Amino acid sequence: MPTTYPTTKNRSAVRTLLRLWPYVRPVRARLFTAAFVAIVASCTALVIPLVLKWMVDGPVADRDPAGVWLGALYLLLLGVAEALLFGLRRWLVARPLSHVEAEMRADLYRRLQRLPMAFHDRWASGQLLSRGTTDLMLLRMFLAFPLTFLLVNGVTILVGVVIMLVQDWTLGLIVLGPAVPVVVTCVLFETRYTRVARLAQDQVGDLTTVVEESVLGIRIIKGFGRHRSQARAFRQLSQTLRGTELRKARLLATLSGIIVALPEVAVGAALVLGAVRVADGELSAGTLVAFLSTALALRWPVDSIGFLLAMSQEAATATERYFEVMDERPESSTAATDRSTAVVGRSAPLNGEGDGAGEGLRFEGVVFRYPDAAPDSPPLLDRVDLHVRPGESMALVGATGSGKTTLTALVPRLHELTSGRITLDGQDITALPREELRSKVAVAFEEPTLFSASVGENVLMGADDDRAGADELGRALAVAQAEFVHALPQGTRTQVGEQGLSLSGGQRQRIALARAVVGRPRFLVLDDPLSALDVHTEAAVEAALRQVLADTTALIVAHRPSTVLLADRVALLSGGRITAVGTHQELLRTNAEYAHLMSGDQEADRR
Repeated sequence: MPTTYPTTKNRSAVRTLLRLWPYVRPVRARLFTAAFVAIVASCTALVIPLVLKWMVDGPVADRDPAGVWLGALYLLLLGVAEALLFGLRRWLVARPLSHVEAEMRADLYRRLQRLPMAFHDRWASGQLLSRGTTDLMLLRMFLAFPLTFLLVNGVTILVGVVIMLVQDWTLGLIVLGPAVPVVVTCVLFETRYTRVARLAQDQVGDLTTVVEESVLGIRIIKGFGRHRSQARAFRQLSQTLRGTELRKARLLATLSGIIVALPEVAVGAALVLGAVRVADGELSAGTLVAFLSTALALRWPVDSIGFLLAMSQEAATATERYFEVMDERPESSTAATDRSTAVVGRSAPLNGEGDGAGEGLRFEGVVFRYPDAAPDSPPLLDRVDLHVRPGESMALVGATGSGKTTLTALVPRLHELTSGRITLDGQDITALPREELRSKVAVAFEEPTLFSASVGENVLMGADDDRAGADELGRALAVAQAEFVHALPQGTRTQVGEQGLSLSGGQRQRIALARAVVGRPRFLVLDDPLSALDVHTEAAVEAALRQVLADTTALIVAHRPSTVLLADRVALLSGGRITAVGTHQELLRTNAEYAHLMSGDQEADRR
């Protein structure tokens, strides 16, 4: 999440809302039809004052009961027609706008899947959730009501003013008197309300983040007795949001007060002057009734300006927040075009391999600096050279913060290289479509993530669709020593719950390992995958994992000697570079840093 909220000082609400047009365009016919129907319905209401004028100056003045009943019938028919037309408008917009909301939510989800890890590292999940829920709900409400009625009410006010001027231009000008101060007030309101509305929506995102983190971290909160401090933090954010919402309410109340009061004063003045003119015989009673009825019919269109503008501003800020995510640059399909892949002045490989091999997994002059790091800061990885031969398992060892996890994340392109290149069987990974790359490379992380699905579905996420069968599932569970799932209430169909918190850490890690090996990948990247296992389970998993490693090229982040012994060779990462490569025994004899990491003192250096 950005540390400071984006400014909306120079943002045009209209220009921002126009960005919704690609989503609205497929349903524009129904929306335009609904707007036309609403205009007809609203203008139908303006015919009622004309009928009243006819009744007062005609049947009522002439004491004609039949004429009065006829006029009443006209009024009834006009009221029924108005109600039916407004009902038709609501029916016309309901289905297409739910479709627009669904399409926007689907596009947002797809974009989130394609955005790089650097984006997700910066943004709080609550901010993203609020954009996909609260903000889209605001946009649907805007398209359903304010968008239509800003147009409908504008046309209604224009037609009503024309009718009043035709009835009596003097009274009409009196009613029009407040127009200028009302317009000025609306302009000032827009600027101020926009800033407060944006702040409120960002604070909703912050509050959502706190709720989500509290739910996911409920064990930590309870375990450390931090429920009171969390409640205080939540209450503080809630109070901050409440204060912002009250500021919005005050602004809207001020606007509404001005918009309602000034026209009411003008109508009152017109009523007094009109009554005097009727008494003097200068104006017919029917004309005054029609004029005042028209003015009263315009009360709702005028009074609604305030909250319609408020909803429009909130929709504009919601649109802005939505496109802040959609405008983020997604992961490129193949080669990254914003970096140089040239390797200049890199050191010679330490593993003794020539440049002609071109197979297996190779790092050549790899440099990596996080995108938000200062340009003059030293890179986390600096000219890394390493070659993992085809079918070989390479253990990656290093102290805390040396960049081991980052280096492994570069292989499936969870992060993009700053410079240098990585090849798989001689192919630059940036030249491969991401789908193809990630079908070749399977990963298992130290902190396993499970989804709210069954055990089987979680494991088979790592398999190709055409190979996702019971045999592959059973083999992967056996390799990961995860047969415990068969003892669960519904076996592999048991739902593991959100984040898999119904399972122990070791059980989650074994399921994640099964997911990594189920697809028989050509390349396997394991980030300390056995850290949560007890000694006996670890030995059993290692024994089964050796069979898998015999048929794949693997890079394994390791902290314990038992994990290192799974590998054919070991690479030591220190100071952002690979400083030594060899077997476990060779490095123990020849490298003091490696010997220290593998000694009993290494626990102080664990991540």
